[in-house]
Amino acid sequence: MKRREFSLAAAAAVSASAFPFLATPALAQATAPKEGKDYAKLSKPVATTAGPGKVEVLEFFWYSCPHCNAFEPAFAAWKSAAPADVVVQRVPVGFNASFIPQQKLYYALLAMNKLDELHTKVFRAIHVERNRLAKDEDIFAWIGQQGVDVNKFKESYNSFTVSNQVRKATQLQQDYNVEGVPSIGVAGRYYTDGTMAGNMANVLRVTDHLIAVSRKG
Repeated sequence: MKRREFSLAAAAAVSASAFPFLATPALAQATAPKEGKDYAKLSKPVATTAGPGKVEVLEFFWYSCPHCNAFEPAFAAWKSAAPADVVVQRVPVGFNASFIPQQKLYYALLAMNKLDELHTKVFRAIHVERNRLAKDEDIFAWIGQQGVDVNKFKESYNSFTVSNQVRKATQLQQDYNVEGVPSIGVAGRYYTDGTMAGNMANVLRVTDHLIAVSRKG
């Protein structure tokens, strides 16, 4: 989903099946990924937090994006199989103020060690159960339904730590020149998305290629 399409109203009305670029692996390109076509090299490298000898991979996403919902199972499987030297992080984007509640939701769940349990359920709530989770009150009500201590969640949700993480996520999105989600940043140097790579299955193939390139320095 491109930046110009980002609105909660649009996301609620659109089905993931409407987007042909979410293709199957059988459609992946046979040739090696090419800079300027399948991915972009950043003009200014972005600082990473992965540490020496590690390759950082960032998935930029938005819970309300149908593309991201469709991509999540494949990305989760890829993430779980990533090599030990690859550090994978998700980054919730914030193209305008309406994105902030879901950014805070993500980081509050992360802080409470509830992300593994509830990340997929957030997607389901929005795209299957049609609960938009667009406002603080809606999020708090949903969190309570998941058996989470709402008061503790609110404390985390409204904390300085979460606010700082939201700020950093939005800065990363800007540093990588993210124009749509889902998209991938690699090693603070490379960026790819479904439009560039052709489909989301191919995005993962391009990501693997960029990891290999990054290992070589």
